[in-house]
Amino acid sequence: MRDSGTAGDGTPSNAPSYVHLRAGGVSLVLDRTGDGLPRVLHWGADLGPLSDDALTALAVAARPQVVSSSLDVRVPLSSVPEQSAGWLGTPGLTGHRDGAHFSTAFAVADVATRADGLTVDAVDPQAGLALRLEVEMSASGLVRQRATVTDTFGEGAAPYTVDGLLLALPLPARATELLDLAGRHLRERSPQRHDFTLGTHLRENRRGRTGLDATLVHVAGEAGFGFRHGEVWGVHTAFSGNHRSLAERTAAGVRMLGGGETLLPGEVRLGPGASYTTPWVYGSYGRGLDEMAGRFHRHLRARPHHPRTARPVTLNTWEAVYFRHDVDKLCALADAAAEVGAERFVLDDGWFLGRRDDRAGLGDWYVDPEVWPKGLHPLVDHVRGLGLEFGLWVEPEMVNPDSDLARAHPDWVLAAGGRTPPEARHQQVLDLGHPDAYAYILQRLDALIAEYRLTYLKWDHNRDLVDAGHGPDARAGVHAQTLAVYRLLDALRTRHPGLEIESCSSGGGRVDLGVLERTDRVWTSDCIDALERQGIQRWTGLLLPPELLGAHVGGPRAHTTGRRHTLAFRAGTALFGHFGIEWDLTKASDEERTALARWVALHKELRDLLHSGDVVRGDHPDPALWVHGVVAADRSRAVYALVQTETSVQSAGERVTLPGLDPDAVYRLAPLPPGDRPEGPTRDPLPWWRDGVELPGRVLASAGVHAPTLYPERLVLLEARRVG
Repeated sequence: MRDSGTAGDGTPSNAPSYVHLRAGGVSLVLDRTGDGLPRVLHWGADLGPLSDDALTALAVAARPQVVSSSLDVRVPLSSVPEQSAGWLGTPGLTGHRDGAHFSTAFAVADVATRADGLTVDAVDPQAGLALRLEVEMSASGLVRQRATVTDTFGEGAAPYTVDGLLLALPLPARATELLDLAGRHLRERSPQRHDFTLGTHLRENRRGRTGLDATLVHVAGEAGFGFRHGEVWGVHTAFSGNHRSLAERTAAGVRMLGGGETLLPGEVRLGPGASYTTPWVYGSYGRGLDEMAGRFHRHLRARPHHPRTARPVTLNTWEAVYFRHDVDKLCALADAAAEVGAERFVLDDGWFLGRRDDRAGLGDWYVDPEVWPKGLHPLVDHVRGLGLEFGLWVEPEMVNPDSDLARAHPDWVLAAGGRTPPEARHQQVLDLGHPDAYAYILQRLDALIAEYRLTYLKWDHNRDLVDAGHGPDARAGVHAQTLAVYRLLDALRTRHPGLEIESCSSGGGRVDLGVLERTDRVWTSDCIDALERQGIQRWTGLLLPPELLGAHVGGPRAHTTGRRHTLAFRAGTALFGHFGIEWDLTKASDEERTALARWVALHKELRDLLHSGDVVRGDHPDPALWVHGVVAADRSRAVYALVQTETSVQSAGERVTLPGLDPDAVYRLAPLPPGDRPEGPTRDPLPWWRDGVELPGRVLASAGVHAPTLYPERLVLLEARRVG
């Protein structure tokens, strides 16, 4: 970091006028002159080392003119935009004291700088508020911000109601196109692109969970940007409840991205000395989406609690048995799982009291004695005897009306206005903001983990929070519910070191960096149709690296779409994630099990590479052919998939380029078994396919190699190894 010297311009004496954060090829320059909140002068490509004079010149060069029919002062966009400074776009802090003090004017009182960021403390004595702004840059060049507002009025004053607190990052004029993600159950992470027009493009989630339709990253970039080209800037709000992100462009020429929590009316009312802290809002810059995503990946991998051990190949029982639990059947399934090389066995929904379908039982977290007269011990012992870990499915935040818990404690259901919210999947939401409800769930999960020595929980959350009122006065309860879930996850992990937890929420409905501070992977989607999963995994990868993406091999016929796919397509799709199996292997043929075992063995051989390397995606001009892969950190080795998603408009394949390799190194490129058998309407073999080819990385990235012609919904694998 480079700080400028102190200037006599109203800046607090202990603070530099300009702060220049540099890391991972990114610069963030903050203007601290005057007593207002910091303004970002530059966020993007590394500017190199800059002297005090150069930083001052940058600030001068960035100042706009005052134009007709505008304020007589230049209007800055601060990290927390304020109307008192003249900003008339989306405000940073919104709130009031019974209608008063709706607008703030924070003056900086203190600034503390350090190598990776700064903390700014500001006050507004008139409004009786203090604001703390934290700005950090990770070693990967990822920027993150959060703010805390504190009520500084004493007793007798009306409480300050926080309606929202938004963190903003400005963009340059060349950011003219937007990309965000939409979706639904079984079709998460669907990209949509459009021009960055005047006005506000708001993606707001009010579902009480991150959302199946949530945009993981809200991206702005140069026109036509792709995975490997064009500058891009993206923001992510790291929160698992209601939240928002926005892209805003004003007539004054300002462009910005912002994010924060969406607060329901009255959810945060501050009394004397009380505070509200926003979620972290992350900003990532890159030349191409791959570089932008790579900053998130490297940041996550640098966390002390990021999964370090080899990710176990996981068999989940859901699509094999659904609710039909039978110990002999499940033991046979475990035998088959061990035979093909699985390392973890997870018993899904259906094991607890009264749970024969999805209409009853949620909340009654006791093993059902009718189905399991000896508890789960016979199955657990059998699974562990095979050398597999044992995990269990739970849905702790939910309750069925048809349950002992709901009948005993109807007041433990999130509800507003004395009415019952509409049911979803025959269930309601358990109010974890209620201390007794929280204590009950913690006790039951703690007991189950201890009794069965569980090493893994698949933690599900199968409905949105609708009409989610808390307590006898039915105040909005989503904010408190989200924080209670975080406390619950933290408490269980503290009590049971080594416990791993999967974030599942109707599949990919809770994917964010807030829940991933407390969990070890996400269930990327309930849809494991390999064709759908190609897209879902592709776009979820904008935020998460492969080791955090649950990716399973389903049966020959996908139960969510009815499609049938070859084993090579199913397994080759799951290969690039946290690999698992969701298939009744007791019904698979010997030939299918043998083939699956080869794919499991390949994943085990590759997972150190797949779960530590750089994810790359090619910008291939044919939309029917996708190219993606992972390149080792030292660029000594790479694995690529060529995926034919549909038929192409041309009859024969064409050259594909392979990104990410060392341009000056020579690589041997060859098909990788068992993904080495191209199936397509061809009459002769591809000339280079049998013996491979040796070429420099620069040639492979620029000229490429001819791809095999494939039938739709097929893929092949390539491996590049550095020669010498």
